[in-house]
Amino acid sequence: MSARMPLIRFSIEEYLEMEKASPVRHEYLAGHIYAMAGTSKPHNQIALNCATRLKTHLRGGECRTYMSDVKLYVKAVDTFYYPDVFVACDPNDKEKYFVTRPRLIIEVLSDSTAAIDRREKWQVYQNIESLHEYILISQDERRIELYRRDRNGNWWVEILAADRTLQLESVNLELTMDEIYEEVEGV
Repeated sequence: MSARMPLIRFSIEEYLEMEKASPVRHEYLAGHIYAMAGTSKPHNQIALNCATRLKTHLRGGECRTYMSDVKLYVKAVDTFYYPDVFVACDPNDKEKYFVTRPRLIIEVLSDSTAAIDRREKWQVYQNIESLHEYILISQDERRIELYRRDRNGNWWVEILAADRTLQLESVNLELTMDEIYEEVEGV
């Protein structure tokens, strides 16, 4: 016996309205909606550490720091994600529930999301003209993948090990591994 079910496609407007009332966050990929799982304490602490340093550093300027409850919309591929931490600096980015022109995106890697962050999201995020840096932070070891766009539009990757410092050119901030992993046990 087999069962057939239609795949339901939602408009952006339908998705945004449903998301306002939903107790669970969902990502939107070209009409399809996917529920998001919760995170671990180390994941949350790393994201919070980064967001706190960014917020403090950027206070009083044109840039704003956002965490995982604000959506990022990538119009070129009709997709909404909830990055762990991101920074937007464009004063014309005035939507209430999402950002379209981030300068920096940080994702904390987990077993369930690492492949998506490295492949799917990385491919999508390269479509964002304003994006200068994409950072992937391991929650299991002191390791960071730094993707940076140069002036010619080419992307470069640098792997930072335990003793390195993360230089965020996009916002002129230096983060030590101790700051990133503060209060995270076992790494």
